Amino acid sequence: MMRRLPFMAGNWKMNKTVKEAVDLVRQLKTSLSRVDDVEVAVAPPFTALYAVYKELEGASIHLAAQNLFYEEKGAYTGEVSPLMLKEVGCHYVIIGHSERRRFFGEADETVNRRIRAALGQGLKPIFCIGETLREREEGKAFSVIERQIEGGLKDLGEKEFKNIVIAYEPVWAIGTGKTATPEQAEEVHRFIRERVEKLYSLEIAEGVRIQYGGSVTPENVKGLMSQENIDGALVGGASLEADTFSRIVRFKEI
Repeated sequence: MMRRLPFMAGNWKMNKTVKEAVDLVRQLKTSLSRVDDVEVAVAPPFTALYAVYKELEGASIHLAAQNLFYEEKGAYTGEVSPLMLKEVGCHYVIIGHSERRRFFGEADETVNRRIRAALGQGLKPIFCIGETLREREEGKAFSVIERQIEGGLKDLGEKEFKNIVIAYEPVWAIGTGKTATPEQAEEVHRFIRERVEKLYSLEIAEGVRIQYGGSVTPENVKGLMSQENIDGALVGGASLEADTFSRIVRFKEI
């Protein structure tokens, strides 16, 4: 089995002023300075991206954005382009998060356009997929996930796909305190890897990193990371405190 570098990303959502964001990454730089066996990224709100980038210069923590628009410029009031994100030092960008799908009408087609726009500027997408509680209870979880994978990755070749991270986030576990058991999460992660193999190849499928997102904490992260197909976490609320997020990143020490 291919050894994949674990990847922990903190999605701060609509939290932290610029000052609070800089204070948080300053603490993270110290607490994670000796971590070299886990890749780490943080995704502050747009207003704090440049200040966080400046604070992270020389550190091993990557900068991520929480979203982007698929055009480079134009009359799109309130949107931010991949060019703008690249300029302020972003390495990753979260695309298709369930909150974007739920509250802002994101669909598989626009997720695909965003992914292609990000890749076109050298940004690495964290491509989010996942089912709602109703979809899971109705036995539709796997069909929903398959549709999201195929729609989001439409017309993307192997070379492009190699720069994508997939994040499985069961919508019913985001911000609810509920977490899929390690076995439930592993079942879906394995399914995702199989679908990637079907679209591309076994080699590509074994190389892609698949994060789990949904109320990840220092208490449950080790059980999740012990699963064969779980390669990291997209962390929400628990990434807003330096100590808590650092403990998640240092899951091997727990």
